[in-house]
Amino acid sequence: MVMKRVLIANKSYPAAGLELLKKKVECLIVPHLDHEPESLQEIKKQIKGVDAVIWNVKHKFTKEILDIAGPNLKAISTMSTGLDHIDQDAVKAHGVLIGNTPNVLNNSVADIAIGVMIAAARRFKEGVADLESGEWKYGVNWTLGQDIAGSTVGIVGLGSIGQAIVRRLKGFDVARFLYTGRSDKPEAISLGAERVSLDKLLKESDYVMLGCPFTPETKHLINKEALNKMKRSAVLVNYARGEIVDQEALYEALKEKRIFAAGLDVVTPEPLPKDHPLISLPNCFIVPHLGSATYATRNTMSTIAANNVLLALDGKPMQCPVNY
Repeated sequence: MVMKRVLIANKSYPAAGLELLKKKVECLIVPHLDHEPESLQEIKKQIKGVDAVIWNVKHKFTKEILDIAGPNLKAISTMSTGLDHIDQDAVKAHGVLIGNTPNVLNNSVADIAIGVMIAAARRFKEGVADLESGEWKYGVNWTLGQDIAGSTVGIVGLGSIGQAIVRRLKGFDVARFLYTGRSDKPEAISLGAERVSLDKLLKESDYVMLGCPFTPETKHLINKEALNKMKRSAVLVNYARGEIVDQEALYEALKEKRIFAAGLDVVTPEPLPKDHPLISLPNCFIVPHLGSATYATRNTMSTIAANNVLLALDGKPMQCPVNY
């Protein structure tokens, strides 16, 4: 009996998922990380004739790649919640199943979101730079930041991660939680969050937290106009996708101190060039997309992705299917 073949599109794939796959299928592993120039070409070379794919890369899964794969391809699983890097219409037209790894990373991403929120609001970047350069200053007005207690926190997109953030921030004595989205969230009642317009959220929030999916409608949702509506004391936190923010407009707003600070776990492009203007700003705290980067979270994500394709190849429902 010929073993089914599964392509893993990025060599950085946790052992937990890999060992699960190796018990039942032949694994083809692309020997590159997705930011390396050879990555996409090697994927196109190895994907021909495979039965399933673990798409653990940022490259767009396009119709071209689908056509190269050929008719054997039955299933794709991401190692993510978001699917903005998958051409779902093309995949659907070919009858290929898609799985993802939702909810697994809620807690780890919520932790990072609050981490960069605090780091930006309390000016960690400036403080550490002063410490490391021997410029530790004294005085009651040195490196003053913004409080969380008594603040208004606005969350753009109160999804499962946003809800985890609210639960955590309850212990910080936040005065008000606002959120915006297409519809009321039933969970908002128990969380004590009020649904408002984006305009109202921007104007009234001390912290603007970005948790909405990246779509054509949300591209550059936070632009110059939106930033101008925010308080001068406000902190912008992005834990969703870099493309939601117009980074040129953000740079100008931070440089001119039209908002207080920004804390970013996501940017565009990724990796961000070391000479990117945002990195030069003392009031822009950036970490390199660490949201789901814990051992437990990544192992669980890899296991779910593996189960998704193995179940699909056995003709069974995926563990976490994406419903068209």
